Amino acid sequence: MRGFREIPGFHCGTSGWSYRHWSGIFYPEHVKPVQYLEYYLTKFNCVELNSSFYHLPKKSTVSGWMKRTPGDFVFCPKLSRYITHQLRFKNFEEPLARFFEVFDEMKERMGPVLIQLPPGLHFEKSEMRNSLGILSRWSPGYRFAIEIRHKSWITEDFFLLLAQHGMAFVIADSGSRFPYHEIVTSDYAYVRLHGHEKLYASDYSEPDLQRYASKFSDWLMEGREVWVFFNNDFSGYATKNAEYIIQTVHSFLA
Repeated sequence: MRGFREIPGFHCGTSGWSYRHWSGIFYPEHVKPVQYLEYYLTKFNCVELNSSFYHLPKKSTVSGWMKRTPGDFVFCPKLSRYITHQLRFKNFEEPLARFFEVFDEMKERMGPVLIQLPPGLHFEKSEMRNSLGILSRWSPGYRFAIEIRHKSWITEDFFLLLAQHGMAFVIADSGSRFPYHEIVTSDYAYVRLHGHEKLYASDYSEPDLQRYASKFSDWLMEGREVWVFFNNDFSGYATKNAEYIIQTVHSFLA
């Protein structure tokens, strides 16, 4: 049983759950790694599958995750870096089809698919129009959220393309490491919080979290879905911050 009250349209969790260094911080010491997912879902209603960026899981693994979680628990897989970082969206139709074949069973319990672009990839309007067109062929069955890591993407041309295809611009905080920009381009907002002072390794202050919670509450009241994932996994900051955000958004909307 989950230890929190659901907030309609609000999805908040962390980028993965299988962190052994969370033992004794988030996971009680008696909880074994093979039980981490079952414990995780008592606190959160979704998770970002960061591992699919590095290697595609087996279909049997995806099936196992589905069987171990309740019907309202949602997954947001991260698109393979083979497509984004190696092919750079060139001739990627076949590997994209393979990706969705692996995750086919998860389709009904899938949030937006996260697409993280490499820092060295610059915005080219015509190329991205073609790439988004290919991704759109998988809609409305799948939704997409794109995280940029070069400042050339912060342009009205890109935001307009996203809006035309109903895709989300990922609002991602990583301090000064990568560009930060706030804009909502679809009927769902997608936010990734990597740590403001130190990438993956800094705690968010309560004032900072309250400011984010206020934004999330405003978007929810506008009728948007909101997806929030903490990726500052060092010292269990991600779970601590995510739980605080859920409680704070709930208090703002009460």
